[in-house]
Amino acid sequence: MRVCVIGTGYVGLVTGVCLAHIGHQVICVDNNEEKVKLMQSGQSPIFEPGLSELMQGAIQAQNIEFTTDLSAGVSHGEILFIAVGTPPLPTGESDTRYVEAVARGIGEHLNGGYKVIVNKSTVPIGSGDWVRMIVLDGMAERQKSLVPASGGVAELEAGFDVISNPEFLREGCAVLDTFNPDRIVLGGNSPKAIAMMKELYAPIISREYADDKSLPTVPVVVTDLSSAEMVKYASNAFLATKISFINEVANICDRVGADVTQVARGIGLDSRIGSKFLQAGIGWGGSCFPKDVSALIHTADDYGYETQLLKAAVSVNQRQRLIAIEKLQQALKILKGKTVGLLGLTFKPDTDDLRDAPALDLIEQLHRLGTKIKAYDPLVSQTGMRHGLSNVIVETDAERLADGCDALVLVTDWKQFRNLDYAKMAKLMTNPVMIDGRNYLDQQAMEQAGFRYVGIGR
Repeated sequence: MRVCVIGTGYVGLVTGVCLAHIGHQVICVDNNEEKVKLMQSGQSPIFEPGLSELMQGAIQAQNIEFTTDLSAGVSHGEILFIAVGTPPLPTGESDTRYVEAVARGIGEHLNGGYKVIVNKSTVPIGSGDWVRMIVLDGMAERQKSLVPASGGVAELEAGFDVISNPEFLREGCAVLDTFNPDRIVLGGNSPKAIAMMKELYAPIISREYADDKSLPTVPVVVTDLSSAEMVKYASNAFLATKISFINEVANICDRVGADVTQVARGIGLDSRIGSKFLQAGIGWGGSCFPKDVSALIHTADDYGYETQLLKAAVSVNQRQRLIAIEKLQQALKILKGKTVGLLGLTFKPDTDDLRDAPALDLIEQLHRLGTKIKAYDPLVSQTGMRHGLSNVIVETDAERLADGCDALVLVTDWKQFRNLDYAKMAKLMTNPVMIDGRNYLDQQAMEQAGFRYVGIGR
């Protein structure tokens, strides 16, 4: 099928590349010329495991191309994905100006033939009808500009339907998640559009590209636009709340002498609860959870409902980010004049994303308390990114990080951090204290290496 993906961030680029990989003809559109040139050369502008290889293969197979020309993309695609960002505003609501601009642009460039316009961006509930209205406005503007020589009004015949198709991709696992989804959600009231979306995803639904091809076919949830949009927000809000819950339990464990890792295992074996997202630590971050929970709270406020549970989940998460500071103060007493090293900076492993990362809050508080801050991150240290890191010495390896530190804080649970030479690192430190902000390291092994080990809720 012919596909146009507008926006090449994490969602748009992964969607476009993966659809090209399974045989569709894809045009990806972005208004950033430098970014488009980079992608045309076969380089991915984002770090995502496996993406660059698939992208280069799709280019060689001539299944994908990149352009700044929205008109060319709209003309090409039977299915048009809107995959631009919806960042949070200070009020907590989503900034939909980019979605609006794309929807209007699509309307201005529709020139006949049926199209399915797909909201892949995480948009406020009710945006499906709003996008349809904006597209129609764009069509009306174009129609006004087309005046034939006879002086009459030109007629445009362009049918379209809007579908909500929320994404559930995890950064660092986005390619894996695309080919191995738990479900595909399609919201809309057009049988024709739904059928086309099922045809588009048929190889994925049938597990043709799955890691385990013996699994049953992927469930396809067909619903109305608003319910599909709500599924996305409700999913992320639930997962964020689950993390905040186990962190609340961890803080109680700290006080009563229980071990939250054992508690989490005990409750996670209950099939009604499950073990995922029960890892206590220093809180959630990134581009999705904070934004989506805030947007859902704001939507509820708009309709006169106070989401007490969600607001509590946010409050617990904000407090949890400072747990590492409390544990550092307990271990070192005065932090002023001390040197603290951060193992990891990104909000999760296998990504270079620092958006709303807990590390940034730690840096801010440690700097305020007069602490010298060092950091090592497997990706950030290589890329030279420094946004939000003006008060940090970014080291090139873990041993340089440890040298002269009074304590280390494990912030991001990178796999590489399991196998560092901690015995050597402990000897390089002024005071070998390890605050394990993710309960990721083996306590006994760390103590044998010479560290005073401090976990979360342990």
